[in-house]
Amino acid sequence: MGKAGFRIRHLQLDTQREHIVVVHEAAVREGDLGFKPLDRVVVLGTDPATGERREVTAVLNFCRDEILRPSEIGLTDEVFADLGLPEGTEISATLAPALKSLDRVRDKLSGRRLDRAAFDAILSDVVRHRYSKVELTMFVLSCSMRPLDLEEVVDFTRAMIAAGNRLDFGAGPIADKHCVGGVPGHRTTMLVVPILVSLGLRVPKTSSRAITSPAGTADTMEMLADVSLGAERMHRVVERAGGCIAWGGALDLAPADDILITVERPMEMDTEAQMVASILAKKKTAGATHALLDLPVGPTAKIRTREAADRLAELFRQVGRAVDLALDVVVTEARGPIGRGIGPRFEALDVLSVLRREPGAPADLREKSLFLAGRLLEHVGAVDPTRGYRAAQEALDSGAAERAFDAIVDLQGRRELPGPPPWSWVFEAPADGRIREIDCWHVARVAKHAGAPANPTAGVRLLRTVGDVVSRGEPLFEIHAQSEAQLAFARGYAEAHRGLVSFGF
Repeated sequence: MGKAGFRIRHLQLDTQREHIVVVHEAAVREGDLGFKPLDRVVVLGTDPATGERREVTAVLNFCRDEILRPSEIGLTDEVFADLGLPEGTEISATLAPALKSLDRVRDKLSGRRLDRAAFDAILSDVVRHRYSKVELTMFVLSCSMRPLDLEEVVDFTRAMIAAGNRLDFGAGPIADKHCVGGVPGHRTTMLVVPILVSLGLRVPKTSSRAITSPAGTADTMEMLADVSLGAERMHRVVERAGGCIAWGGALDLAPADDILITVERPMEMDTEAQMVASILAKKKTAGATHALLDLPVGPTAKIRTREAADRLAELFRQVGRAVDLALDVVVTEARGPIGRGIGPRFEALDVLSVLRREPGAPADLREKSLFLAGRLLEHVGAVDPTRGYRAAQEALDSGAAERAFDAIVDLQGRRELPGPPPWSWVFEAPADGRIREIDCWHVARVAKHAGAPANPTAGVRLLRTVGDVVSRGEPLFEIHAQSEAQLAFARGYAEAHRGLVSFGF
């Protein structure tokens, strides 16, 4: 089929990293073009200023109203930015050839193994936005339904590393720390980084936004500072402050992972292979030489049993060795959230409380952060074995970690912490006794129903935690929301799952 001519119209629509273009149904009918909705098309044009040829691949959608003229093609935000041509530019559109890499995805669904060449082909097409959401979902599900073996995970990780940019911070040690998630609150990264930096380590930390949780480290740090740092700016921050806490999605590091996340998030799905490849690829591409990995285990955490944690830990170690990353893996216990806040604003308040050594600072968040920081100090050889915890404790208690954090925030671009949302409701203890466990999954769902992380001030604030003895009717936690409707949604979920707090020994 030949090419169809159109003029560019920018449709300011956020399609979550998917390339979508829109044409008027009349243009297709009257021009006898043979396009169908959801066809994959190539859009080609020439920069009027430079004469440079530009092209993008996108999924085609039709409209029937006056949003577009038949002579126009609508480019959503991502396509418009990637094509880089001004509105009104004349372009052509034609059907894209079938993607050969999709045959490899179908092979995986049929039970066949994938090799490095297959992963390279798939991820190359993914980062060029040639996969629709349906096709991305097919790939993610194929890796879930037909689990990858060790060699496949190694090849997947290497392909993910090769598909994006890499940062270089010079000779090591360059330290990094990551938690696989599944525990609400738990904002230890924002404490570990300044502790390590205050003791002379370089920690160019890149973090993700929430995938299945009410907040990610990037979401929480964004309450206090700009996290969308380009590579050059990130280097300047690390050079002057010793470290940073930035959003990895702004750096094009392992970009295939950021695109795959757009389908994992609505499915609330994080496969083991995807998790390992994602984490280790981002550590390597961010320039880390040494990393500490935290695997929290608990009856309602992402990892439910010690056996599963040990198996996953060994997989991380083997893949870490294969990609030349000095990795220390620690398995920790999780019987409830870490800290008192769940949601970006509340978690940021917890971090500030610990850094400032306030009397009411959450002890569990402080102690776990000190443990992890101490372990990483020993792992990179910055202190003698068994001296890590004490060194981390001195850095925090002296105020050195707070000063290091303030320097990072100032260099990244300080932001004023927003105030609390207008709506709240208190969940009361249904019985007397000692809190044995707080269900991580359900309390996170309460915070998400309240609007977190899309509304960063929304979430849950714990008033009592695991180990506390309470009386029936005593307030256990507060739900905070930006609207009355969201509060009602979260409250309804909490009341339907009153067992999310259990009592006993």
